[in-house]
Amino acid sequence: MSRRWLIRLGLLAVALVVTYVVVQLVGKVDWAEVRSSLGHLDWWQAPVLFAVLVGRQVLNALPLSLYIPGVSPLRATQNDQVAILMSTVAPPPSDIALRMAMFSSWGVPVAKGMAGTIMNTLTFYIVRFGAPAVGFVLLAITGGELGYRLADLLSIAISVGILVGVLLVVRSDALARTVGTKAGRVARRVRRTVDPASWAEACVRFRGDVASRFHRGFPRSLLALAAMLLVDLALLVMCLRFVGLSAAEVGAVHIAIAYLFAYPFTIFPFSGIGIVDALILAGIVAAAGVEAEAAAVAGLVVWRVFTIGGPLALGAVSLAAWRRTSSTAEAGSGSAS
Repeated sequence: MSRRWLIRLGLLAVALVVTYVVVQLVGKVDWAEVRSSLGHLDWWQAPVLFAVLVGRQVLNALPLSLYIPGVSPLRATQNDQVAILMSTVAPPPSDIALRMAMFSSWGVPVAKGMAGTIMNTLTFYIVRFGAPAVGFVLLAITGGELGYRLADLLSIAISVGILVGVLLVVRSDALARTVGTKAGRVARRVRRTVDPASWAEACVRFRGDVASRFHRGFPRSLLALAAMLLVDLALLVMCLRFVGLSAAEVGAVHIAIAYLFAYPFTIFPFSGIGIVDALILAGIVAAAGVEAEAAAVAGLVVWRVFTIGGPLALGAVSLAAWRRTSSTAEAGSGSAS
């Protein structure tokens, strides 16, 4: 078993422990009430939620098409769903390998595909760790208490740090080399096999592969991922409303605050399943009272069914479609020769 896979399992174990602690603080869940809340669901709500999920996935993948020449939004979405599927069922770097194979089959150079994938990840991290900043704004507007949320300032600092690093790397080869060298020296303190000079050259190559599309693609990618968060939040609110948690019990703004402060924890395996849900639950209960707990749990269960199960289903369909089209293209080129 690879070291990265062991790290993922360790993070999942930490998430489960934190989930247990948070749920204990919130209170004992009445599972009979949870089942009763799930009974509010109607058949027509499933296709509506799935349609919203598809919009979320398209927005999440859109930066790939903005950073990588020759990759349309449709292909970007297909590539992203397959990568999500592979990262879930197989140890890394199987997802990256399959991403590159798909890019190659579309005529995209591997270097361009890899650079665009890295840039997509960095942009997502900026948005992921920067989400609590909007939460602080909403807290100020609603007059809510900061409490333990001051710890989320660290998350915002990480977002700013990644943003500054990216801007420095793409500014010039000299700055890219400097950032790579310094990052390599820091990394060598943890792992002695790291070569700062290699890191410096890698940063210079990375800059060369993304610089031409960065100034146009980066701001649009930030907007796309910010829109993705908004759609994901809308999906969560819809799930909660569909199981009977009304706006009179808890407003959308309070759900948004809980969601935005919990979102950085999606860095844990399986989008932070457990820990993210527990933190959102705690925020909803704090705003609406313990009587809203059962319905909130039911809504979070539905949300997770779609946000975790949905991308896996889309990934399986996308993988089958890519294999079929790539096989057809290979057969066509073979007969032509």
